[in-house]
Amino acid sequence: MEIRPYGGSGPGTSLVAEPPPPRRARRLLRRLLVTVLAGSAAAGGVLMLLPPEPAHRRAAPPAAGPRAQSPALTAAAVASGIPAALPDLAALIGQQEGAVRARPRDARAWAVLGAAYVQRGRNAADAADFPKAERALRTSLEVAGTGPAERAAALGGLAALANARRDFPAAKRYGEQALKLTPKRWSAYPPLIDAYTGLGDYKAARGALDKLLGLRTGAADRPAVMARASGVYRDRGWREDSVAQLTDAAAAARTPAEQAAYLTGVGQLAWERGDREDALRHFEAAVRLEPGRRAALSGKGRALAALGRTDEAVAAYRAALARQPDARDALELGELYESLGRYEDAEGSYALLRERVRRSVADGVDEELLIGQFEADHADPEDAVERLREEWRRQPGIEVADALGWALHRAGEDTEALTYASAATDKAKGGGVISALYAYHRGMIERELGSAGPARRHLEEALRINPYFSPLGAAAAGEALRGLGEIPDEPPPDDMS
Repeated sequence: MEIRPYGGSGPGTSLVAEPPPPRRARRLLRRLLVTVLAGSAAAGGVLMLLPPEPAHRRAAPPAAGPRAQSPALTAAAVASGIPAALPDLAALIGQQEGAVRARPRDARAWAVLGAAYVQRGRNAADAADFPKAERALRTSLEVAGTGPAERAAALGGLAALANARRDFPAAKRYGEQALKLTPKRWSAYPPLIDAYTGLGDYKAARGALDKLLGLRTGAADRPAVMARASGVYRDRGWREDSVAQLTDAAAAARTPAEQAAYLTGVGQLAWERGDREDALRHFEAAVRLEPGRRAALSGKGRALAALGRTDEAVAAYRAALARQPDARDALELGELYESLGRYEDAEGSYALLRERVRRSVADGVDEELLIGQFEADHADPEDAVERLREEWRRQPGIEVADALGWALHRAGEDTEALTYASAATDKAKGGGVISALYAYHRGMIERELGSAGPARRHLEEALRINPYFSPLGAAAAGEALRGLGEIPDEPPPDDMS
């Protein structure tokens, strides 16, 4: 595989060595699987749904760290989408697998099992749990009969699963069905908000949040509601409100795992505004609470790299990948290696990315966005354009608009690229998220089109938002600005708040 500098051009090796089956064929296979599983609620069929757990996934008490909570408390959290620790999820899954073997027509037990699989798959960056989640949730739906609460739980789990697989149209469909059955159930709203956001329907996401905030929730649920509000506020560009909500959620969290999840989010918000030290403090606090939280470990890597502590940054990324090898973390580490001139190490990181993507695609995850982002910068921009056009037609979120615009730029189609880059950065067209990466992409496209003034404005904006947004992109933005004749010699300020 050829490793090229950020912003380069030329042929490269495709991320996916063998093309996946056509989308129509994949959809047909999924429909056939659903048809087969729909009639498998009998006891014999149930036992076939539960193969023995692999040794590395079996519950085992951690050597050190927070005390495990009871499966009953974990079940209540999981049923509402509240973060839980991986050891607690493993213990709950073991209990629920025993429960559905003993009571194969217990719709609630199947729904809790499915929701636990979804959360563990997301937390561990292991999509192998997603097919098991789908089987459990569809079995729950089959045995639930006409009971609205039981059907809503299964449909809500299917919505969360579809979001985890980046299938936002399906998430919207399941989420709306669940909400229709139980409109006063607060946990029906977060999966819908995620689905609307993924589809680029920010008006619907804000409307769903307004309804969620109008419901009465208990003290145990309130932090999760505040965390959901924080996400919507962030997408609207309301940074201070977003930070305040998530900080309050972390303070009110009932378990170390929940608090660690929200502190990780606060760290990411600090990172997005270029506050490296504050980001690092929050990521480290999250890791102390939950040593296995992958997102906090990779967040540490991001912040340490921005602080120039690159050896520690590499170690943090490698620790995250050793625990749960996530494809996006592998991409970030690869680009950090490139920025350090360690091209052989970068190639190894990209090889891990390819492996993880192949596995997650096999388990039903839509990885077209990530593949397109990788291909645009490191392999085949034309392939990236083809993939991302289809993704945009199916679920036109702002992240896809930015990726498609950049892929078109890398493929030499800058006039069309500007249309999508503008959609990603124009509050009137999108969600209003403040992103250094999006501003950088738009500025580079405008530079290529000869629009020096707008290019300079957007490149300066990118470095003002977060001077450290990418080890490769930030350097390229600075070089482009120097070429335009408008960049100060002094380093960017540390305080970007």
